[in-house]
Amino acid sequence: MSRGLKRCYNVARLRERAKRRLPAPMFHYIDGAAGDEWTMNRNTSAFDRWELVPRWLVDVSEIDLSTTVFGQPIDVPFICAPTAMGRLFDHVGEPAVARAANRAGTMYSLSSMSTVSIEEAAEATTGPKLFQVYVFKDRGLNREFVQRCKDSGYHALALTVDVPVAGNRERDIVTGMTIPPKLTLASLLDFAMHPRWVWNYFTSPPLELANVRDRIKGDVTTLVTFFNDQLDRTVNWDDAAEMVEEWGGPFAVKGVLSVEDAMRAAEIGASAVMVSNHGGRQLDTSPAPIEVLPEIVDAVGDRLEVILEGGVRRGVHVLKALALGAKVVSFGRPYLYALGAGGEAGVDQVLEYFRTDVERDMRLLGCRNVGEIDRSRVRKVDP
Repeated sequence: MSRGLKRCYNVARLRERAKRRLPAPMFHYIDGAAGDEWTMNRNTSAFDRWELVPRWLVDVSEIDLSTTVFGQPIDVPFICAPTAMGRLFDHVGEPAVARAANRAGTMYSLSSMSTVSIEEAAEATTGPKLFQVYVFKDRGLNREFVQRCKDSGYHALALTVDVPVAGNRERDIVTGMTIPPKLTLASLLDFAMHPRWVWNYFTSPPLELANVRDRIKGDVTTLVTFFNDQLDRTVNWDDAAEMVEEWGGPFAVKGVLSVEDAMRAAEIGASAVMVSNHGGRQLDTSPAPIEVLPEIVDAVGDRLEVILEGGVRRGVHVLKALALGAKVVSFGRPYLYALGAGGEAGVDQVLEYFRTDVERDMRLLGCRNVGEIDRSRVRKVDP
């Protein structure tokens, strides 16, 4: 591990290093969100509305961070969220994250918009794996994804429901973000300032949307174009129920922000909901996941695993989510910053940072295992 990477002792420092090491389009694709980015910023700041209440004179010499999710044991109460286009930020991409998740003893999640295939990602880890899918107009593609995941040993499936159309991600417009990246006169200077990234890009296999490579007609110019052309806007709860039945295993509905949708997920046979607003990348001014988590847990927590995704940057965020009823938390930006900052070693570092931070804060909270982190350990701050 490089000396510079060792100095990145939290997510903010990893973000700063990623910004220096990545061309602007790649960094801002990670860093940006929809509209005025109010929701993205709120995802983290909303954690400040909750205080942790410690209890003292507890024997905290032994701390157990382990739990289960989707029926799989994991060593820590956090998992790696599915994120698109991993090889934009490091030439190895998704397999680097999968291997790091395996070493950390946690679940890896692969996006259907990944730059390596379902099979390639599965080969990178012997640990628990989740595949994230959208409902495409080509229903044959959906069935193909399900079968390939079964054949490759994935343990869970997550249907993302909050993307009937891509959000208004204005940073991508400003930076000219395209897939694959194009070196134009306007971007030439920026790319020239990042020779390591350029070298790895041109000496690695061509960048592509590996899981849909055979279905794309013509050039894929932007993510927005692909989403708007391929995503099925007629999808409804009946379609989701069919996918639950076809998969026949642990299944999450991802993108839930309301009690009503969480209850519908339970009714169709889902085993989990992921309380998420897509990292603020879809509907700006939608609520932060931590704000709606308690009411969703109260409504369906006895029937579904409730997973909090969005805004998690520190161990105390993990503890607050667990105290409010989340089974585990899921995060994407932290490990993408780490991937851009230092490749696979960076992902190892950020996962170890969260493990160490959560363990320390559990001792300070007076909790010896995840089961002891309940609502008695949080207090809401008056606005």
